[in-house]
Amino acid sequence: MNIAMSWSGGKDGCMALHKLIEQGHSVKCLFTTLPEEIGGRTFGHGERADSIKIQSEALGIPVEFLPCSFHTYTEKVVDSLTRLKAKYQLDAAAFGDLYLQEHRDWGEKVCGEVGLHALYPLWMNEAKALQALHSFKESGYKATVIRVRDDVLSSSWLGRELNDQFYSDIQEEKSCPMGEAGEYHTFVYDGPLFKKKIEFEYGDIIQLETTKRLEIEQLNLTDK
Repeated sequence: MNIAMSWSGGKDGCMALHKLIEQGHSVKCLFTTLPEEIGGRTFGHGERADSIKIQSEALGIPVEFLPCSFHTYTEKVVDSLTRLKAKYQLDAAAFGDLYLQEHRDWGEKVCGEVGLHALYPLWMNEAKALQALHSFKESGYKATVIRVRDDVLSSSWLGRELNDQFYSDIQEEKSCPMGEAGEYHTFVYDGPLFKKKIEFEYGDIIQLETTKRLEIEQLNLTDK
């Protein structure tokens, strides 16, 4: 299958991408939405478009940015995916959602309108989330926490690596281990599919309405 992968820069999309390629599919592009209301940042994680672009370069997979607005979000995504379907001869769009049914319902509705299959390669029972986090930390991919929900996790979680200590500590919090409800978001910067490693520095912590975001800056690619 020729597939477009929904991409926010974090671990879930990365795991889904890995699984699709492992299964022999051809991932033609990544895609992410950029609502005009948040100034050129991604809808999913609030990440800068430049950060997503450098991930695309590190992976060697083109990224397509989908301009939209909150008021016309679904309509614009349908229009953009219709264009991408023709450009890349797509059969499907894939998403990294784990178990939130309303997210899957939306993706299937959008793909149905475009004439694409909607793929959810990580789909699981909620009880399997801890197992999924274990799989990620053992996968060889490297990710850091860039955003946390104020009502769930403190700012001390920002900048943490998804390693053994993270795996242990997150089980003590009132959070899905995988952060499926937005408890935390991550940025992946290295791993098996990465042709180059992304180096970066941490910037300021920004207080948003209900979350805190750790900026990542001075990103560049290095040989592995």
